[in-house]
Amino acid sequence: MLKALAPNEGRLMRSANPALNAQVFAKSRGTAEGVMTLNGTVAKTAALLILVVLSAALTWDKVKAGDPNLMPWMIGGLIGGLVTSIATIFRPQWAAVTGPLYAACQGLFLGVVSAFFNKMYPGIVVEAVGLTFGTLFALLVAYRSGWIKATENFKLGVFAATGAIGLVYLVTMILNLFQIQVPYIHESGVVGIGFSLFVVVIAALNLVLDFDFIEQGCESGAPRYMEWYAAFGLMVTLIWLYVEFLRLLSKLRNRN
Repeated sequence: MLKALAPNEGRLMRSANPALNAQVFAKSRGTAEGVMTLNGTVAKTAALLILVVLSAALTWDKVKAGDPNLMPWMIGGLIGGLVTSIATIFRPQWAAVTGPLYAACQGLFLGVVSAFFNKMYPGIVVEAVGLTFGTLFALLVAYRSGWIKATENFKLGVFAATGAIGLVYLVTMILNLFQIQVPYIHESGVVGIGFSLFVVVIAALNLVLDFDFIEQGCESGAPRYMEWYAAFGLMVTLIWLYVEFLRLLSKLRNRN
């Protein structure tokens, strides 16, 4: 029998990551044998990460080989990632299947994007990967040490900032369809670099919310399949952070 949320009743588990929200754990309690554990979640996160790297290596090699048919791989990976992420969010029980599919699809997309960035700015991918994992481990240490606490005001602030960034990106995409360019924020000037720094900080702070949410899920006795779901949610944030580091570093390289 899964244990209840007794120590945490009344505590709102808010995450800016759409994959990780309180309702998911609340709905999933008591629906599976076994419970979610931190070690299990870490293992499944590592498995998804390996899938991302392997699939990214496939399309990376295609770019290096000069394959002219890269667009289907990139668009297919992007759309596949979107579809599987939506499916996972609406059906967490499928996460053991849709989570790995999401990781593989995103890897295909990231491999092409990363290879092109690396062609324009040699070494930028290594820098972005290093910054992404450096940020992950630094924030994990800070969270486990109690230096950063996911208070309700902290969660609300990160949630609002993430929503604002999402709105800006959505408006930018819509305007691009009409060949209207949003000035400054996507350029390599001071405003553009400042905007990218802000987005990187917010993406990084989402990791703190994800850590807190995973911890609360383990304490609440969520079913074991939620390990896959939580790992998927963490991968969403890590991929976002990596892409934002690529964008920031490219802007800084253009300034030189």
